[in-house]
Amino acid sequence: MEYLKFFLYGIIQGLTEFIPVSSTAHLKIISQLFGINDPGSSLSAIIQIGSIFAIFWYFRKNIFKVYDTNSSYVNSLYFSKKLCISIFIGTIPIILFGGFIKLFLPEFSETFLRSNLSIALFSLLMSLIMLYADNSTYKFINLRNHNYLNSFYIGIAQAFAIIPGVSRSGATISIALLSGWESKDAAKFSFLLGIPSISLVAFVEFFSSINQISTFPFLPLLVGLSTTFIFSLMAIDFLIKYISSHGLKIFIYYRLVFGILILLNL
Repeated sequence: MEYLKFFLYGIIQGLTEFIPVSSTAHLKIISQLFGINDPGSSLSAIIQIGSIFAIFWYFRKNIFKVYDTNSSYVNSLYFSKKLCISIFIGTIPIILFGGFIKLFLPEFSETFLRSNLSIALFSLLMSLIMLYADNSTYKFINLRNHNYLNSFYIGIAQAFAIIPGVSRSGATISIALLSGWESKDAAKFSFLLGIPSISLVAFVEFFSSINQISTFPFLPLLVGLSTTFIFSLMAIDFLIKYISSHGLKIFIYYRLVFGILILLNL
């Protein structure tokens, strides 16, 4: 049962970390549906490490290399440096917000905001924001021509994903689209921005829960991490290909139904 439970955690985490539906919400709600324990914030964060490895693996050949084949070596270095700075700027809000919560609201993850009612309400709210973003037509910004203020706005949206039900990818892609980003590059930047933020959350939770680590069964945890890695790769590949031609509509409808079903079962 332990192996099956961690396998399920890995599937949920892998599929929902990058698709804009909130991995934290699904880990909690689907675990309840199958009659198993909510993994909680600590175990959820550790399993997210599998998603981090998936981002690196997926973008391993061209990570931070955003340039045309005819671009000069100097230009390729410039865009590489620019993207690194953008990711750093976009990570600042979640560091400040997350640090404040960790220092002054240590019980944040166990408050009303992790309740089923809160998850349902935020799911419905995010579906409306995503609908508005998906219908925006002002799209000319991409990884080459964006500015650092664009990155900061997206970083602020990412910080709110600490709240279960918001969805890191849903918030960042939506704000990017509303700011004028092209759909495909909005998704790519969301994934790249996730590298430091997901890593920070995972390792902070890891060291904060170091005394609990020994209580997690090693081999089932390894199964969970491996499953997360595989399904994260599938989710990244699917979203990049899907969003550029179909937008966010399928996820908007899903989040509406997801939120309503939770409310009906309270």
